[in-house]
Amino acid sequence: MIDAEFRSEERFSRLALAYESDAEKQCVNDCINTITKKHEMKPEIYTTKVSNGKEVLVIEYHDDNARESGAIFEEMIHSLDVKVCN
Repeated sequence: MIDAEFRSEERFSRLALAYESDAEKQCVNDCINTITKKHEMKPEIYTTKVSNGKEVLVIEYHDDNARESGAIFEEMIHSLDVKVCN
């Protein structure tokens, strides 16, 4: 199961997607690559390892004055079939 966490401040937003298996990792990476290619605004993306063998892929948008990232994150969450986003 892919876990999602969203955080937003003035001109900044971040979506963190946690996954355990290689299949989930591939699914997350494919989704992010496909969706970010469709939009002009490009995010910073990085991955970090956390406890219990999980990894977290983080997508951050800076200087997002028009709040375009919200729609992009929503598209990602729906595409990945994430049920709960904290």
